[in-house]
Amino acid sequence: MAQPTTRKDWSSDQEVRWCPGCGDYGILAAIQSLMPELGVKRANTVFVSGIGCSSRFPYYMATYGMHSIHGRAPAVATGVAVSRPDLDVWVITGDGDGLSIGGNHLLHTLRRNVNLTIILFNNQIYGLTKGQYSPTSEVGKVTKSTPFGSVDHPYNPISLALGAEATFVARTHDVDRKHMIETFRRAHDHRGAAFVEVFQNCNVFNDGAFEQILARDKRPNMLIPLHHGQPIRFGADGELGVVAEPDGTLAIARVDDVGTERVLVHDESRDDPGLAFALSRLARGPYEPTPIGVFRAVERPDYGTEVNRQLLAASERRGPADLGALLRSGTTWTVG
Repeated sequence: MAQPTTRKDWSSDQEVRWCPGCGDYGILAAIQSLMPELGVKRANTVFVSGIGCSSRFPYYMATYGMHSIHGRAPAVATGVAVSRPDLDVWVITGDGDGLSIGGNHLLHTLRRNVNLTIILFNNQIYGLTKGQYSPTSEVGKVTKSTPFGSVDHPYNPISLALGAEATFVARTHDVDRKHMIETFRRAHDHRGAAFVEVFQNCNVFNDGAFEQILARDKRPNMLIPLHHGQPIRFGADGELGVVAEPDGTLAIARVDDVGTERVLVHDESRDDPGLAFALSRLARGPYEPTPIGVFRAVERPDYGTEVNRQLLAASERRGPADLGALLRSGTTWTVG
C-alpha cells in the first residue's frame, strides 16, 4: 500500500514555464490533485511526453518521467509499460505531437491496447513553435504557416481513437477541474489503452477556440454530458436530447417534440464502437453542441499481459533463454 500523499508531494521543484493564463495549468493542477487519491506510489509512476508545450509536463511531476522525441511518446511508453507491467504509465501529448508526426504511433498503441493512460491536449494550434496550424485546426484557419487559410480537413481525435478501437475514449475540458479529475480517474483505472482528449485554450496563439461551447453561459446548451445508462439530455432544463434517426445517424431534438422514449440511452460498454463513433460526429467543430465525458469503456486483454503470457509459455517449453544461441541461430555472417 502506498503511503498517503498530498498534491505537494506530486509537484516537482521545477518552475512551471507556460504562458500566463494557459489552459495547461488547469490540467496540471487536476492531475496533481488526483494522484494522491489513486493510492499509487510516486516511485511506480512514469510520465512520458513528446515535444510541444504539453510535453513539458513530466518536469512538473515529482515522479519518474521522460521528455522524449517528437511524436514518439506512445512508442517509448509502450516499451516501459510492457517491460514493467508493475508501473503506472501516462503519456502526455498534444494535437500536433500526437496526431501529426506521432499519429502512426498513437493509432497502433490504441489498436494494441497497451496499458497506458494517454492525455491529449487539443488547442487546435502549434503553440511551442509559435502559432502554425495543427491537425485539428479548422478549414480556413489563418496562421503563420497558412496565410491564406488552411485547406486541410481536421482530425476529430475522438473519432480517430474510436476508429482504432481504443477500449477507453473520453473528452473533458480545461475549465472544469472536477470533470477533468473524474475523467482522468476513470482513464487511469481502466486496464488497457485509455485515451482522453482535453479541450485546452492557448491564450496566446488561439485564444477563445472553444469559447462558443465552454463560456459559462454557453455550457448548458452546448455541452452534452454522457453518463452511462442515462438518457443523453442537455439544456438548462434537460429540454434537448440526442435521438437516432431511421438512417442510423444521430441528431439533436427537443424532448417535448419527440418524446422521452426516443432519447438515446448512453451505453459506454457497448462492444461495437459504431454508436460511440456516431456520438463523436454530432458536432462538426467546437461551435455546435458537443458530447463530453466517456464515449467508450470496454474490456479487452491488454498488449503487455498477452506478450508476457507468451514469453512465460515459451520459457516453460524451452527453458531459460540463451542470448548466445539466439545470435548464432539461423543465417550468420563472419566479418573481418
